[in-house]
Amino acid sequence: MSDSNVFVLDNGAYFAKAGYSDWNEPKIIPNCITKAKSERRRPFIGDQINECRDVSGLFYILCFQRGYLTNWDIQKTVWDYMFSADCCSVNFAEVPLLITEPLFNFQSIQEAMLEILYEEYECDAVCKTNSVDLAAFNYTHGDSQTKPLCCVVVDMGYSFTHIVPYIKGTKVKDAIRRIDVGGKLLTNHLKEIISYRQLNVMDESYVINQVKEDSCFVSQNFNEDMRIARKKFPENSIIREYVLPDYTQIRRGYLKTLDDKNTENDELQTLRLNNERFVIPEVLFHPSDIGIQQMGVAEAIVDAIQACPEETKPHLFQNIVVCGGSSLFSGMQPRIQKEVRALAPDEFAVRVTVPKDPVSYSWRGGKEYSQSLSFLKSCMSRAQYEEGGIKHLIEKYES
Repeated sequence: MSDSNVFVLDNGAYFAKAGYSDWNEPKIIPNCITKAKSERRRPFIGDQINECRDVSGLFYILCFQRGYLTNWDIQKTVWDYMFSADCCSVNFAEVPLLITEPLFNFQSIQEAMLEILYEEYECDAVCKTNSVDLAAFNYTHGDSQTKPLCCVVVDMGYSFTHIVPYIKGTKVKDAIRRIDVGGKLLTNHLKEIISYRQLNVMDESYVINQVKEDSCFVSQNFNEDMRIARKKFPENSIIREYVLPDYTQIRRGYLKTLDDKNTENDELQTLRLNNERFVIPEVLFHPSDIGIQQMGVAEAIVDAIQACPEETKPHLFQNIVVCGGSSLFSGMQPRIQKEVRALAPDEFAVRVTVPKDPVSYSWRGGKEYSQSLSFLKSCMSRAQYEEGGIKHLIEKYES
């Protein structure tokens, strides 16, 4: 390891992205413990779930609730595994740690996190930031050719969607917008729809999350797609069957068209998906459809930019970057581009970017940030912690 090596941990509510700053790719590890009906005695920590023979009816024990880290016993168990020789093999007495926390994190959670890192893991140096800051750093310093001074980060996370404008590397706090829609809500909504219409899947979060990822797309014309979805096959080009996994021959389910006769076994259990395929991601654009009286993503982006200084608005509209798991839905970039263009003033050009790997985009920003002078200045050393205590450290860091 080089002297400049840093361990970067984007500690997300669903996935933790972890790795050394000289790695090309992070390890993406479920930030939870899962228990399976088929193997009741063994808890699966993080990505050990890949060793489970039958993942139907999984029981999740999550570290995060409503976007904030609340279950420290579970988090420490996951971290123990993550930092062990079985996963990343890290010694924090020798390697600085760059770790993310949620936006507007409670001070009590910050104190608990730092205390565990310094006392339990004996960290020599810790830099805490948030994934949105790292995404903005990646966009303005990493893969961007123009190195823009302004950008808007749309982070579609597990619990929330945040819209955060940045001007010269500093977020405009008064312009931050949050929508209470994330990947967890979309999966739960799909579970409810399928359970009401076809098959009780309320205990199948893991499988239905895969159904969501494999089947759903963002509609470019919602009314037209609804009209198509009312038709019968073959006029209906949206309807599909999703073959559910049986955990003997099929490990992960897959989509097939209704006339696909290539399956070897016609007795495989399937779900018929029609308008579910596009009404689930639509909640991001119209949360009021399910009773959440908030702005959709496009409205929130425009509202956030309008709260920024007038001279920055043209630059912000041209540098909108979307990251997080829900940005992986097919059609997300053109839909946001279209809706923001319709709401933005005519004189401003609009450009929306969805990076190639939006899930690890913030981690890559952390990788870039860990090699900068700003990182060295923002590190909190063990000596500072022992001298002044946690509260003094947090106050100094935030000032």
